[in-house]
Amino acid sequence: MALRNGASPSGKAAGFGSAMRWFESSRPSRRSFAQGNVNSEIKIVAGRSNREIAEKIARATHRDLAQVTIANFSDGELWVKYEENVRGVDLYIVQSTFAPSDTLMELLLLIDAARRASARRITAVMPYFGYARQDRKDQPRVAITAKLVANLLTQAGADRVITMDLHTPQLQGFFDIPLDHLYSSTVSVGELQKLGMTNLAVASPDVGGVKTARAYAKMLGDADLVVVDKRRPAHNVAEVMNIIGDVRGKNLVIVDDLIDTGSTFVKCTEALKAQGAETIVGVCTHPVFSGKAVEKIGACEALTKLFVTDTIPLRTEHEKIEVVSVAGLFAEAIIRTHENQSISSLFEKAQS
Repeated sequence: MALRNGASPSGKAAGFGSAMRWFESSRPSRRSFAQGNVNSEIKIVAGRSNREIAEKIARATHRDLAQVTIANFSDGELWVKYEENVRGVDLYIVQSTFAPSDTLMELLLLIDAARRASARRITAVMPYFGYARQDRKDQPRVAITAKLVANLLTQAGADRVITMDLHTPQLQGFFDIPLDHLYSSTVSVGELQKLGMTNLAVASPDVGGVKTARAYAKMLGDADLVVVDKRRPAHNVAEVMNIIGDVRGKNLVIVDDLIDTGSTFVKCTEALKAQGAETIVGVCTHPVFSGKAVEKIGACEALTKLFVTDTIPLRTEHEKIEVVSVAGLFAEAIIRTHENQSISSLFEKAQS
């Protein structure tokens, strides 16, 4: 068969030969963007799950949010586009991944779009890390979804993750990229101290939260520690079995990383009150508040006040629930990360 213009039988130009079989990936090398650069520009972008905290973080860093368009097609598919140049910048994407799962998909698309636009470094700032409770095989034939989410973030192109009060600190080991774990106790303890409560004890609503409760107790002047022993016969169902520690005549602070349906928290509060506790105040980092959680908390006579943070926006407000912002902590973490400085001083007291 005659060949024209020096073409090879495959149809490729003969001059290129087998080199045409090697293709450069459209996704930039992770290695070339792995390190931050203090000379690069910081940009902060917000997903749609919690724009309010993203705006607070941006203001605290004396910046405006970067412009991005996020839309849904008529069939529900997500679409994202950066409306300004992000090439070579140190990019921080703020997105909490609470239900529905679109919030996670939106974050993955924002990471992928930034990677393809040649951002120098991409950090996923996740005030609330969804699916953290699915961290082990507690029964046969179930997914370890927290590990899956960690893999998805890494494969999408995230270089780093900044989050707060993971359900279990061991989740950090699921990531093959750096993860900075912040603690809300840095700001929550200050609000508790303003109440001027004396004869204080700190209660953990389950055995898994003992370390966090102990940290609060230490920061509140070596307060006593109380543990509520409970079991879960089904999802979102808890039964209080025993209370370990003396609560009679004491003012109590109940510390938990999140409140979902509110049933467990309310039962713990009522059980502690029945054992003779005086004023009871709650502290919760992530107000998931599904179903009628707010109504349950509002109707709980044993509870005086509940402090929550703004990692998840409140769907319903209530006079018993007070929101404490942690945007300043995230802003400081972003600045220190960009400048390649340690951020351990932000939470080292909470870890001790």
